Amino acid sequence: MKLLTTQVMLFLQNKPDRRNFITLIRFLLILIILVGVFSGVFHLLMLGEGREFSFITGIYWTLTVMSTLGFGDITFDSDIGRFFSVIVLLTGMLFLLILFPFTFINFFYSPWMKAQDQAKVPRKLPEEMEGHVILTRYGAVSEALIKKLNRHHYPYVVIVSTLAEGLELHQQGVQIMLGDLGDPETYIRARIENAALVATTESDVLNTNVAFTVRGLDKDVPIIATCNSDASIDILKLAGCNHVLQLGEKMGLFLSRRANGGDSNTHLVGRFGELIIAETMVSGTPMVGKTIKDTRLRKEIGVNIVGVWERGKFKAADRDVVLTQNSVILLAGSPRQIDQYNKTYQVFCENTAPVVILGGGRVGRATGRALASRNIDYRIVEKDPSRIKQSAKTILGDAAELEVLKEAGIDESPCVVITTHDDDINVYLTIYCRSLRPDIQIITRTTLERNLGSIHRAGADFVLSYASMGANAILNLLRRNDILMVAEGLDLIRVKVPESLVGKTIKESAIRKHTGCTVIAIHCQKEMQINPEPKTEFPQDGEIILIGTVESENEFFRVYGNEG
Repeated sequence: MKLLTTQVMLFLQNKPDRRNFITLIRFLLILIILVGVFSGVFHLLMLGEGREFSFITGIYWTLTVMSTLGFGDITFDSDIGRFFSVIVLLTGMLFLLILFPFTFINFFYSPWMKAQDQAKVPRKLPEEMEGHVILTRYGAVSEALIKKLNRHHYPYVVIVSTLAEGLELHQQGVQIMLGDLGDPETYIRARIENAALVATTESDVLNTNVAFTVRGLDKDVPIIATCNSDASIDILKLAGCNHVLQLGEKMGLFLSRRANGGDSNTHLVGRFGELIIAETMVSGTPMVGKTIKDTRLRKEIGVNIVGVWERGKFKAADRDVVLTQNSVILLAGSPRQIDQYNKTYQVFCENTAPVVILGGGRVGRATGRALASRNIDYRIVEKDPSRIKQSAKTILGDAAELEVLKEAGIDESPCVVITTHDDDINVYLTIYCRSLRPDIQIITRTTLERNLGSIHRAGADFVLSYASMGANAILNLLRRNDILMVAEGLDLIRVKVPESLVGKTIKESAIRKHTGCTVIAIHCQKEMQINPEPKTEFPQDGEIILIGTVESENEFFRVYGNEG
């Protein structure tokens, strides 16, 4: 009863609903008057034929005729009576079969359905909501981020501007809230005071508006914004952003790290204090063809191989894994150890031909700049003249044409980097380049996470997802105290030593065997042991730094999550 009363009150408070209700009342009054008039005429005509019926019978006859149920038991004998019956019949068809359904659907059923839809797209979050991430757009980056937030049990909400968008996302299981991004009331209803983070991935102008609006409401909530233009960085920070992410520049840097340009120097991918995680190409070094055990890197230099990327697939660093020309190894060590590795292997340089970059947009140009910082020559292929910023390094033409690729140096190049924002084109160019040069290293960008597998199957050695990279960057800032994503699906985790492991050695614990995670450091009393020996014991109040895939991380927390 209380719920019904509430619904009636809400109904009466809504002006359009009140107007609809009044319209229906008027319709029913007209219908009642017609039934009364027709019943009265019915009695008069029947008296003229010498028959008399009760008042109820008159109403009964009128309703049966108006509703076209037929003339079963009461009919007129005179022509004027039959003519009157036709008038009643036509009036009933108009009112009961046309106007009444139209009125009901238009004024009641449709508003009711609309109310049901609006209930699926709330305009505010529950008062108890806290620790949530507020997203301003559902796009490629947000889609990837939501998957990671769900994995790490972070609540979130996506603010949508239209009911249609909200219903579509609701059907996909996305948590949404209806609101205007430029309206402070939207963020008040989104419980901005309890939020863990605001991430806005709209245009630079709209991101600035969002940051300025949010910062005016809350001085402490972290705000992360994506940025396309260098000129917008300072403006976004002035508006209130704590972090501004240039994903195009970041993608270019990531792509350049993977490129085999002839140097074997390491590239930083993650850091916890004195612990450095770096990656480097095996190509051109004496390690090609050796097992991890036979490289003797840990014994001779001190660095530890904690993982191997092989054509985009991550392998745990088992002692018997054989390193190939296409392998990229993930190293863990101190700054001194990483520097020693660089000094030992930097002399092994072979191919000095330019790296070919297909696509001269933001990502392509950023890749070129990052390669130049490594003293690696490059050539960009771009068919849009407006995108050409450095003519000396750019070939104007279509990358799908053989002559254009030959002019760029595809025959001698050690690597081709495909950077267009269209995943279908990237698949096409990957297959094309692989058919031209079966031995060349192919690094491809993908916008959507779901296309990673397709581009790998097309022949790419490495595929980097723009969406995953952006999502990882945001999640790293959200969880900066205990986790660092160093690559697609690969985490660096810092956790307290579980009680069941205190006093045990790394070998006795068999963490790697049971969970798939590798212990790469132990931190205790402001001292960090990097790449500890298997006989090292876990301390009472220390921390373990692990590296592992998402599956390995989940397994570790399943086994030890309630301890420590």
